[in-house]
Amino acid sequence: MLIKYKKSYEKIAMGLLSFIPSEKDLKKMMITINEYDTEKDRTLYLWKEKEGIVGLIGILFKNNQILLQHIAINPSHRNQGFGKHLVKALKRHYPTTPILPTENTEAFLHKCNIIEDLQKDMKELMAAPN
Repeated sequence: MLIKYKKSYEKIAMGLLSFIPSEKDLKKMMITINEYDTEKDRTLYLWKEKEGIVGLIGILFKNNQILLQHIAINPSHRNQGFGKHLVKALKRHYPTTPILPTENTEAFLHKCNIIEDLQKDMKELMAAPN
């Protein structure tokens, strides 16, 4: 289940962010969490299963699009489809907004076999009459 980040999840979110190579530095991680906490164009979501929170996805709203800034899955829950669940839940939450990867998330989306779906959705949204 997709849940919106709140301050009470800070330690869990930081733990998950630490699995992202660009977020290993504690100062960088604190800046990232603060950006999601304070900037209106950024949102951080967590993925919750019965056993607890197993992943996160961070987005940036820019030019009427969503840029996937961060995606992380707890190593003990990888290769079980949670990354794909995160992105699909995000698509359901924002059905009319194109979702694009960033340089940091594109490889992950390819691995989840979902990048093609996002590209197809974007073409359909762009072709739809306003």
